Amino acid sequence: MKTINITVKVWRQENAVAKGHFEDYKLTEIDTDMSFLEMLDVLNEGLTLSGELPLAFDSDCREGICGMCGAVVNGEPHGPVKAVTICQLHMRSFTDGQTLVIESWRSKAFPVIKDIVVDRSAFDRIMMAGGYISVKTGTTTDANANLITSDIAEEAMDAAQCIGCGACVAACPNASAMLFVGAKVSHLSLLPQGKIECVERVRKMVTQMDKEGFGSCSNEYECSVSCPKEINISHIARMNRKMIKATIKSVVG
Repeated sequence: MKTINITVKVWRQENAVAKGHFEDYKLTEIDTDMSFLEMLDVLNEGLTLSGELPLAFDSDCREGICGMCGAVVNGEPHGPVKAVTICQLHMRSFTDGQTLVIESWRSKAFPVIKDIVVDRSAFDRIMMAGGYISVKTGTTTDANANLITSDIAEEAMDAAQCIGCGACVAACPNASAMLFVGAKVSHLSLLPQGKIECVERVRKMVTQMDKEGFGSCSNEYECSVSCPKEINISHIARMNRKMIKATIKSVVG
């Protein structure tokens, strides 16, 4: 069993209105087979035993499925390993004596709740605005009964992989949510069931995104690089095209 000693420099903030600060903690003999969140569990056990408040952080499935976890580690959302969430990151990715700077997602639309936990309900409101289909599809049919080509189905599934973790927002210098919204627009509009309200959907979702205070896209591409599901930026381009069509349609009636 290989172990390392590390210094954890983590963001501590009592609540949404309190002034936050970084706090340093030294951890010894951390098993390199631990996940990053297991390392935080060890940190919290030590803090609890010493009478200090444990670090607040989000997690649920710890399998890279739910999108609940998320933090910036040494300036990189979800840490230094590509295509993984922070719960899938392991301590073998770090070296003995290294300092890990851990902070929350930074965005006006993701206000801090406590420590590195942020409020990502802005994503929920965007989905409520138009991220659904209202057509009654009935019971599940055989896959080959849907008249859709395999390449379109694959593209829709690639977009549907988005777990809404918010890494794209944290990575973007403008704190844009375009990759998230683009992926949701794509996976619904590419399939037959979602085409009926496609124009109205993109208009509502983009309008809500702007209301939430997310920044605009300036084609920096950090969003796609940091995405644990490697969502392609082509979905942003599709969303922009559909938004132009929706705008034209609203003007000409």
